[in-house]
Amino acid sequence: QVQLVESGGGLVQPGGSLRLSCAASGRIFSILAMGWYRQAPGKQRESVADFSSGGTTNYADSVKGRFTISRDNAKNTVYLQMSSLKPEDTAVYYCNAFVNDYASRRNYWGQGTQVTVSS
Repeated sequence: QVQLVESGGGLVQPGGSLRLSCAASGRIFSILAMGWYRQAPGKQRESVADFSSGGTTNYADSVKGRFTISRDNAKNTVYLQMSSLKPEDTAVYYCNAFVNDYASRRNYWGQGTQVTVSS
């Protein structure tokens, strides 16, 4: 089994910044892809930013220039630096990882962390 633990969410004013972290642990042979999704109330879960299995870094158009994804491979950790936050960024942010866990390749999700942008 693999666990993803997110941290760093909270309440921030418009224009502010937050940094999310997601650490993967457990039976990990390799992490093939890793990134962040979000789900706002009444909306579908959407991709925010990720490191794909093909080696590319991808961002949703709505966050380009404001969010930066980074990673520490030694720690199996991915970060999401969010700047110039807007009320429409309010959502539960989920970490996602596609992992080779020795038995097979599987998709894992974190429990989610709430980000609220409000004055």
